[in-house]
Amino acid sequence: MSAIRLARGFTGRSKIIKFEGCYHGHDDSLLVKAGSGALTFGNPSSAGVPAETAAHTIVLDFNDIPGIEQAFNNWGKDIAAVIVEPVAGNMNLIAPNAGFLTKLRALCTQNGSVLIFDEVMTGFRVGLGCAQGLYQIKPDLTTLGKVIGGGMPMAAFGGRRDIMQCLAPLGPVYQAGTLSGNPVAVAAGMATLKQIQAPGFYDKLSTRTRQLVDGVSAAAKRHDIAFCAQSIGGMFGLYFSREIPTSFAEVMQCDKAAFNRFFHAMLEEGIYFAPSAFEAGFVSAAHGDIEMEKTLAAADKIFKNW
Repeated sequence: MSAIRLARGFTGRSKIIKFEGCYHGHDDSLLVKAGSGALTFGNPSSAGVPAETAAHTIVLDFNDIPGIEQAFNNWGKDIAAVIVEPVAGNMNLIAPNAGFLTKLRALCTQNGSVLIFDEVMTGFRVGLGCAQGLYQIKPDLTTLGKVIGGGMPMAAFGGRRDIMQCLAPLGPVYQAGTLSGNPVAVAAGMATLKQIQAPGFYDKLSTRTRQLVDGVSAAAKRHDIAFCAQSIGGMFGLYFSREIPTSFAEVMQCDKAAFNRFFHAMLEEGIYFAPSAFEAGFVSAAHGDIEMEKTLAAADKIFKNW
């Protein structure tokens, strides 16, 4: 919400672009679903969101380069910001296709629009430099949450100095929060950030996550289950599909009933995945050989009796 307000205040423009299946909080202008066409202004996805507010949001398909090009051709000088999860995690794990993030960066630069990376989910999960470090794309603003508070309530946004100086008291864009800078959350976040800087931390985390997705995929293949999986850093996606999806539409074609069956069967075995077919999963440094062996054995048992 604050990053969008800042982008609008900085540019003096109203329109924003978001991508179908990406979630950026419950601000009115972001609770918007795609309209009837592939390239369209959005419609409210929650009661209480005025249509006039939703009308300022353009909803596109993730990884759709022609769509983003057409949007800027149509409304480039009116677009304040593009906000994106650089690795989508709120419609299951969807990785950016080659060139997608680069194209967003180029079009925002050419049109004077603010590129916002929502790294609330990817922040410090895919690497110490977050997704922007992993893909070597520098956004204008970054939003962070979750991990920077070590599990405590905390969030932050930051970016280019000339944009940030538009915030009060230096500039005219208002931002405030009762819990801003809460010392307990800051201390917890600092402790977490120190631990993840340990040598080899992300190599171990990535290897452990690949062990999970490769192991579950192998179990499914042994028993001829339509299933695939992928991981980026400590994030992973499980899909009851023959092909890894690259968009919201493709995610929706995955077998949700099969996922629900798998989720409940794994829960009976003491393994608790996220209870939604449309949510990325996370491996942590606390997961070791014992947890992994138990998980993969449970998955093989379930697929054998599928």
